[in-house]
Amino acid sequence: MTAPTSPILICPSCGKPNRVAPQNPLTKGRCGACQSTLSTGKPVDLTGTTLSTLLTRDTGRYVIDLWAPWCGPCRMMAPAFTEAAGHFADQVRFFKLNTEDHPQAAAQFNIRGIPTLIAYNSGQQAALQSGAMPQPQLFNWIEKSFGLMAS
Repeated sequence: MTAPTSPILICPSCGKPNRVAPQNPLTKGRCGACQSTLSTGKPVDLTGTTLSTLLTRDTGRYVIDLWAPWCGPCRMMAPAFTEAAGHFADQVRFFKLNTEDHPQAAAQFNIRGIPTLIAYNSGQQAALQSGAMPQPQLFNWIEKSFGLMAS
């Protein structure tokens, strides 16, 4: 039996790649370049450049929330998404992409509506969900998307 490989996590602060041992909580991981925490327990805002690096180089678990400030359902789901980021911080990272500020970055997903959540695992899209979800449904979706045990 071979040991699991360490995923490559892109630092949300400086964009540098980092390896974190799979058995270690993500909140304990620090960037080797800038010493920032790799998982803060809060959603991190993405730019187009950071998104590109994340999608091409990152092999960890993360969720991207595609949203816009004018979107009522997006604003309604935001507290649940923030709560999920804190709850799952040791296992999954959470990012937000403002589709109004970064329309070209958002266009690559070909989404039809917002909010849209996209889960990535091991460098591949694991799940996609459009529409706002209440906290229990959001937690359940995250657990199923990544094969996590219900907490």
